[in-house]
Amino acid sequence: MLEAPRSLPKARHPVTPQGPIFGTPPVSIAPMMEKTDRHYRYFIRRITRSTLLYTEMVTASAIIHGDRDYLLGYDESEHPISLQLGGDDPHELARAVRIAEAYGYDEYNLNVGCPSDRVQNGSFGACLMARPERVRDLVAAMRAVTAKPVTVKHRIGIDGRESYDDLLGFVDTVRCAEPARFTVHARIAVLSGLSPKENRTVPPLRYDDVYRLKRDRPDLQIEINGHIETLAQIDDHLSRVDAVMIGRAAYDNPWLFADVDARYFGAAPGSLSTRRDVVEQMLPYLAEWHAAGWPARNVVRHMLGLFAFQPGTRKFKQALSGPEVNADPVGVMRRAVSGIRPEVLDA
Repeated sequence: MLEAPRSLPKARHPVTPQGPIFGTPPVSIAPMMEKTDRHYRYFIRRITRSTLLYTEMVTASAIIHGDRDYLLGYDESEHPISLQLGGDDPHELARAVRIAEAYGYDEYNLNVGCPSDRVQNGSFGACLMARPERVRDLVAAMRAVTAKPVTVKHRIGIDGRESYDDLLGFVDTVRCAEPARFTVHARIAVLSGLSPKENRTVPPLRYDDVYRLKRDRPDLQIEINGHIETLAQIDDHLSRVDAVMIGRAAYDNPWLFADVDARYFGAAPGSLSTRRDVVEQMLPYLAEWHAAGWPARNVVRHMLGLFAFQPGTRKFKQALSGPEVNADPVGVMRRAVSGIRPEVLDA
């Protein structure tokens, strides 16, 4: 869990509701528990302006009963952004969406893929794949209170419901509520005996099941997720499905997304940033949150992969990992970057 600051800076720009996302964005970055947050999204938005971003999963009950600005606040530059929700009560999810509408999210996503014990104990996440009619009703309740797209993120199955026919039956039931997109993690979730970390690697990838789903249901928007790490892999998947979601690779090697806007969204090459641009844009943000009392490490930790696979990355990480970063984050960041070669900074 992130540490709550003493005060929250206001959005750097007024938050105004955006229109619905028309069509399916070809590339998105997965929400990752204990990894992605609003600081990561602000950072990665300096690299890609068009990739769809997700919040980390927020439960409907937390939105109803908790600190809404803390849970739902984000920077205007994070658009397009999807709010990922967890829950198993249609009325609570509908109420949470009504509350979130005031914050101007571009779409809402229902999490039916998380395998953690905490999520299972709340009867939502991947365990809901055993109750497709319930998922259908949850999507319908969310759609009834918003004109924005409502999407579903799920696995290809769970233990005991592992076949392609089980996946097809789940999708055919949920599609009755007309979600805008199915984002399919191409592994089953083993709910008994594997940790969330193991569930990301131990169950074998079954990309062919996701491709087959698209072939069998060509009218549905199908996005694939699961251990996709390169632009070449994105290209290959996009020849078979509608969209690709990237997880760990987007976090560990964020510069992978430096070419995504031009390659998949039609951006002009001259609009691309350099790593130096990214760092310079992050400095005022870092200073603002530091002044508000937010531990600087909660921002800079997302930047550790900015120079992945480049000379100087080890020293860059070391400089940002010491205790002095919380005392003088901007100065430490400038000193850390000074050890990076100009041809890397300005590429």
